[in-house]
Amino acid sequence: MSFIFIRLFFTFLGTIVGYYAGATIGNFETLWGLSGALVGFFGALLIIFLELKMQRFSVRNLSAAVFGLVFGFFMAWMVTLIVKLIPMDPKIYPALNIIFILVFCYLGMIIAMRGKDEFNLIIPYVRFARQDQSDQLIILDTSVIIDGRIADIVDTRFMEGRLIVPRFVLKELQQVADSTDSLKRNRGRRGLDILNRLQKNTHAVVKIHDEDFPDIKDVDAKIVKLAKFLSAKVFTNDFNLNKIAELEGVSVLNINDLTNALKPVVLPGEEMAVRIAKEGKEHNQGVAYLPDGTMIVVDNARSLIGQTISVAVTSVLQTSAGRMIFAEKREGERNFRRKNR
Repeated sequence: MSFIFIRLFFTFLGTIVGYYAGATIGNFETLWGLSGALVGFFGALLIIFLELKMQRFSVRNLSAAVFGLVFGFFMAWMVTLIVKLIPMDPKIYPALNIIFILVFCYLGMIIAMRGKDEFNLIIPYVRFARQDQSDQLIILDTSVIIDGRIADIVDTRFMEGRLIVPRFVLKELQQVADSTDSLKRNRGRRGLDILNRLQKNTHAVVKIHDEDFPDIKDVDAKIVKLAKFLSAKVFTNDFNLNKIAELEGVSVLNINDLTNALKPVVLPGEEMAVRIAKEGKEHNQGVAYLPDGTMIVVDNARSLIGQTISVAVTSVLQTSAGRMIFAEKREGERNFRRKNR
């Protein structure tokens, strides 16, 4: 509402100023005043229209353009001083000066905007914040937003820093929410609900970042590029993004690693009771699951599907994709197995 009020007030002032300017030019005749007011009104509307069209123009792009413009003026001035050392008709110098200014300012703006990612002195608006807040930036990807556990982690106050949601991630989330596939649509809407919950959380600072990197098509590559530029960490549960970010030297907060770290420790030789849910990939293997979803592969248990048996852990495999436990039937058990009804 504040923007609407400012635009209406600007239109009103533009009309008043136009009336005064027209009346002044026309010796305060009414017709001139009304004509000036009309010009001022439509001029204000034109400026508001241009302002609305420039909403997607980021501050960093503007900073790069201004830097290039200043650099272009400086180079034009330098070249003009050098050209003045060459004997020629003095009438030619003003024309050459104008040509140099136009050429170098244009080239300076274009080159600066194309290479804005390499200008460390051009700081995006997202970096400006209160001094009493953490400077750590954490970029959320689509998968971790849809996952939803990020909201619970923020509620516990174990995570500090500002959460950055890139505009292209938000766009991808909206596309998933608008999908014709009901499963994808529900996942997308869940992600939007999680974002809404995060924004309402008083313990979290959530910012939408407008940088898009249009020359990069892959969303994961864009996230890594933005993380490198902002010196931020990436919060994800996507295995491929995790590996790409590590290869690029970007710090990753993998929610699966956090989950695995909080799971109860299972040591080789430990015994437990599990229910064989299905057959495994290898010959005569059975697969069971712990209450937290951890998969247990049991040797020689294919024929015991649907039964609860006692097993002994042989080894534990833990990766960023999750934890897997390998076990075997406990020797000598007789009366423990029973049908799981």
